[in-house]
Amino acid sequence: MRTEPLLAALVALAACRHEPTGSHPPPQPVPVATVTVTQRNLPTTFRYLGITAASRHVEIRARVAGFLERRQFVEGSMVDAGDLLFSIDRRPLLAQREAAAAEVAVAEAQVEQTDREAARLEPLVAQDAVTEKERDDAVSAARIAQASLAAARARLTQIEVDLGYTEVRAPIAGRIGRELRPQGSLVDPTSENGLLTTLLQLDPIHVDFQRSDNQQFRIDRDLASGRIALPAGGKLEVSLQDRHGHVLASGGAIDFTAGRLDERTGSIPMRATLANPGGKLLAGQAVRVVLSGAYLDDAIAIPQRCVLESPQGKLVMVVDQDEAGHTIAQPRSVHVGEWVDVENGDTTERAWVVLDGLAAGDRVILDNLVKLRPGAPIVVDEDRKD
Repeated sequence: MRTEPLLAALVALAACRHEPTGSHPPPQPVPVATVTVTQRNLPTTFRYLGITAASRHVEIRARVAGFLERRQFVEGSMVDAGDLLFSIDRRPLLAQREAAAAEVAVAEAQVEQTDREAARLEPLVAQDAVTEKERDDAVSAARIAQASLAAARARLTQIEVDLGYTEVRAPIAGRIGRELRPQGSLVDPTSENGLLTTLLQLDPIHVDFQRSDNQQFRIDRDLASGRIALPAGGKLEVSLQDRHGHVLASGGAIDFTAGRLDERTGSIPMRATLANPGGKLLAGQAVRVVLSGAYLDDAIAIPQRCVLESPQGKLVMVVDQDEAGHTIAQPRSVHVGEWVDVENGDTTERAWVVLDGLAAGDRVILDNLVKLRPGAPIVVDEDRKD
């Protein structure tokens, strides 16, 4: 039995049947959650890329010549101010000190002798037993002896100072570098082999970053217009983050802003200082610099997830009513600015700052956006205050 003609006829018959106009059921309202737009002061941050740097970089140099006896530190470790770093052979200076002390003793004896001689001749002048020239020569000899004693004492003091320099100590606390002269080396402060090592002070630590001239222009403009306000005192708090957003240091402040642009980058060099207990942050680390404390005055922000992209730009779906009074969804174009982090209960979510397109009281749809078309009926399951 041939079934093909029969099947073809049934298909044709089904194709010829039409449902009466208007017999389709109306679309079911889409359940949505919304957020009611409010205006409020919103914290805003400024973010830059920065490089950490030691707050002080000290070259540890020999201050006396001699043979390096031993190193007293572990390379790359943290040292405290006053810690002994190197010892220089002090035996030659000890011998020089003994010789200088002997010179002082000789000079003291000469002073005593010349003082006695001058005192003895003084009354003899009145008796014409000696001439005034002889008396004057004795007084001059006494003064020369006193000057020689002062010079001898100065030489002894200098040698004692140099003896102190045979113990090379850390002038500041920080992280010590590699030894540059091994044990047994002859070091001399007047030559290149006088450099023994380097020391970096990492607490506090500096971070260098740059703000472009365009960024500076926008900040100045927003401050002048009142869109952005600074905290009391005008000081922004500086914190550092790694590339994952984890906080590395906080509570810092900007302590340097250059007075001219860097011609190579067209940016303004800036620097901040932060506490770095234990030297956890090292010099040369790439970090994110976050300046916080400023806020946007009477701003509107909506969750990032409710902003859609269209060929005409960004838009949101808002709650509206049709002529029959039914609740529907309608698209609305918005002009957005920067991102901000907005607290929502115990969590923080990323939000767009809306510069134009929304007003306080508007209800923006948060979810089921892919199911919505302009004019689609909706039912609001949940509404929250932004």
